[in-house]
Amino acid sequence: MRVWRSFGAASGSASSAASVAIRAGLNALLPRRFLHPHLRRSYSSFSCRKSLCDARIAASVLSDRWSRVAAGSGRLGGGGQRRSLFGNKGSGFSGEDGAESSAGDDESGGDEGPYSPPPPQMTALTTMLVPEVFPNVPLIAVNRNPVFPRFIKIIEVKDKRLVDLLRGKVRLAQPYAGVFLKKDDGNESDVVESLDAVYHTGTFVQIHEMQDLGDKLRMIVMGHRRIRISKQLDVEPEEPESLEAEGEQPKALRRKQKRSRKDSASLPEAMEGKVREAELTVEALPLPGVLMVEVDNVVHEEFQVTEEVKALTAEIVKTIRDIIALNPLYRESVLQMMQAGQRVVDNPIYLSDMGAALTGAESHELQDVLEETNVEEKIKQTHRKYLLQEQLKIIKKELGLEKEDKDAIEEKFRERLKDRTVPQHIMDVINEELNKLGLLDNHSSEFNVTRNYLDWLTSMPWGTNSEENMELARAKEVLEEDHYGMDDVKKRILEFIAVSQLRGSTQGKILCFYGPPGVGKTSIARSIARALNREYFRFSVGGMTDVAEIKGHRRTYVGAMPGKIIQCLKKTKTENPLVLIDEVDKIGRGYQGDPSSALLELLDPEQNANFLDHYLDVPVDLSKVLFICTANVLDTIPEPLRDRMEMINISGYVAQEKLAIAERYLVPQLRTLCGLDTEKAKITPEALSVLIRQYCRESGVRNLQKQVEKVFRKVAFRIVNGEETEVSVTPENLQDYVGKPIFTVDRMYDVTPPGVVMGLAWTAMGGSTLFIETSLRRPREPQGKDGLKEGSLELTGQLGDVMKESAKIAYTFARSFLMKEQPDNDFLVGSHIHLHVPEGATPKDGPSAGCTIVTALLSLATNTPARQNVAMTGEVSLTGKILPVGGIKEKTIAAKRSGVTCIILPAENRKDFSDLADYITEGLEVHFVENYSEIYKIVFSG
Repeated sequence: MRVWRSFGAASGSASSAASVAIRAGLNALLPRRFLHPHLRRSYSSFSCRKSLCDARIAASVLSDRWSRVAAGSGRLGGGGQRRSLFGNKGSGFSGEDGAESSAGDDESGGDEGPYSPPPPQMTALTTMLVPEVFPNVPLIAVNRNPVFPRFIKIIEVKDKRLVDLLRGKVRLAQPYAGVFLKKDDGNESDVVESLDAVYHTGTFVQIHEMQDLGDKLRMIVMGHRRIRISKQLDVEPEEPESLEAEGEQPKALRRKQKRSRKDSASLPEAMEGKVREAELTVEALPLPGVLMVEVDNVVHEEFQVTEEVKALTAEIVKTIRDIIALNPLYRESVLQMMQAGQRVVDNPIYLSDMGAALTGAESHELQDVLEETNVEEKIKQTHRKYLLQEQLKIIKKELGLEKEDKDAIEEKFRERLKDRTVPQHIMDVINEELNKLGLLDNHSSEFNVTRNYLDWLTSMPWGTNSEENMELARAKEVLEEDHYGMDDVKKRILEFIAVSQLRGSTQGKILCFYGPPGVGKTSIARSIARALNREYFRFSVGGMTDVAEIKGHRRTYVGAMPGKIIQCLKKTKTENPLVLIDEVDKIGRGYQGDPSSALLELLDPEQNANFLDHYLDVPVDLSKVLFICTANVLDTIPEPLRDRMEMINISGYVAQEKLAIAERYLVPQLRTLCGLDTEKAKITPEALSVLIRQYCRESGVRNLQKQVEKVFRKVAFRIVNGEETEVSVTPENLQDYVGKPIFTVDRMYDVTPPGVVMGLAWTAMGGSTLFIETSLRRPREPQGKDGLKEGSLELTGQLGDVMKESAKIAYTFARSFLMKEQPDNDFLVGSHIHLHVPEGATPKDGPSAGCTIVTALLSLATNTPARQNVAMTGEVSLTGKILPVGGIKEKTIAAKRSGVTCIILPAENRKDFSDLADYITEGLEVHFVENYSEIYKIVFSG
């Protein structure tokens, strides 16, 4: 067989050609696991002596699917699994130890089923010493880019003839081939019909990894040296019998051979018989196409490192650096060359190959570099294109057709500042940075940092202001278009416009809108910006823990950028925008600092005229910015920050206000949003009233918006589904669209029994009614030995610490007050009383339930129900003085919503009640009290 000759030529053994042919023929007929000891030694000396193999294989980053070959170790990187080409057992051509371990594995698994080939996956070949001379190699023809020595390339082979040939070579531990460039780039075949179709100079490559996909092979090859084709060799097709004997032999026969292996006399006889059988095989006709070629190594001409070679080498190194800077992916290829054991810059041959491999030259130009043996000419060809491009740049610059990158960048920055009034201290910084930019190398990290800094400095709206609206009528019209009510906010904005009109210039202010969710705090800010004709910018500080979000990062950090305020000025392109800082009461605090403290400088009118951002590091004037903050509660806002803001309360809405908002704004907007019109979908005012009363009792209108949208969605579905053509939503069919009512009763008690009194509470969601229940826990205890009676008070309802203290104060005051009013009544002295605030799942806290608790205890002690339809709020002291509380508007709205006709308020809250609208106070009997005795007369007068 011709394969004997190939093996004999490549082994380099001292044996004669005949003995080598016999050994190769025996190996082709015997399974790989039953090698004769002489054959094992021959293979060991030829291919796999791992301990002597010191060749380093450069790492190549290919993809996540393919493993990386670790340098010099012969193992797979990235978690890949190392497998033999001959199954999961054995170690292939790895010397005597590998063959013996393979035999041992086969003995342990002798009773297994027939042999099955491994699944197709990338297989790492055993590291072996690359022979200096290997004349007969398979020819692999490639398109476009040749393989340069010391570079790794992925090659796919689809031609069945070449696939079978490469498989056989790999099985013979000859994972070598020759890669040659085709002259016709349009030819996609892996096998050429004649040698005239390829260039005769190519690269001797070693197959490092191979993935057998059945109809094709995917290989990772590494180039080692240049070779030149001398002649074509014929290849005979492999016979099925030899294939069966070689790779598909049943395990039963293998076990038989294994047992016979122990008999040293019978094994040579079997081997000689198979050799004679192979010699009698009729030689098949050669396969068509060029599959095998005989090659010679290409030897470079001797050269001297002259000054010209040194200069060209230096220029190539500079060019490669430029390429790496433009595309970091080339860094892997450069690293691959660097790890190959010798400095690339010290060898002009390797350096020219690297330069050619990294360029995007035409295929014939790359082939010229591959064929060139004169080192000086090779370097000149690699660098010629780069030199021409540099010369072209110089010519264009002299003609004024093109400018250098630095000049273009500087011109762009100065063009931005042409129409802006930049302060002198800012201009000095810009000029200094521009001079610094001109001295830096384009590819240095400091160059990019400086360029980004100049980009921010020149993008700021120095001296640019938007023309502000000074017309009160226009501003009032815009404010009324989008929002109903909010008289305090609208009045404050109109006052702001009036002051600006008298001054003749714009100014900045810091306002804070606080109130329950869903009342329109954020949306009114957008309307204010439209009314004032200012640019609008919003950012939320809810949960923010990093000071750099506001003050910016230092420029020394990677990815540094300015804070939100500087970003706002760049985006709005004006120095007087309206900035909405949302959720200022929910700002966080972390190890990066306290953002609320960083807001002190930002929101201080005396300091923000020279606001210093960490990134810009130059003073920025924010005195013309109108800051509006929003919050739900004031308790969580730090006192210094609260002191810098003008607080404006936006309270919740009553039912009348919600109805007006729904009719004017929500229903028209949501009807259009759902693709309906007034003819197809209508909601009666009565249906809206029921929706507000039984489904949406919160202070805001966000839930009301959701419910109205839900109604229109269901209406749209019915119309599209053909059930109806026009829909009118009334109180009778409202449940068909929004489901069962959530609130079926207005309050817990229609008639309060003794010991139960209605109070008024305030929450972040608005006002609500709160019942205080008291009851006798166990019978009164008799008088003790010392003549004293000891009572107790138990509190439930998930009360906070403040409310618990308020209850204890109320209990003490109620005992003393009852002893004065009814000296004979000692109920509170010796009784064990249980006080409960319903809805125990809801946490409750605050100092406004004192007078309500006292009233409930006195009602229980006297067994007298309190006056019906009365609600009260206020804190009581130990002496009976009624202290003022907050949330009067919300509490009044909650009382009216629950059907209360009489409310009792502290006398000091008279001013808060007088500010309420008439439609809120209409129909209410209000009593302002200073001492609890006044409450006692009102509640128990009947």
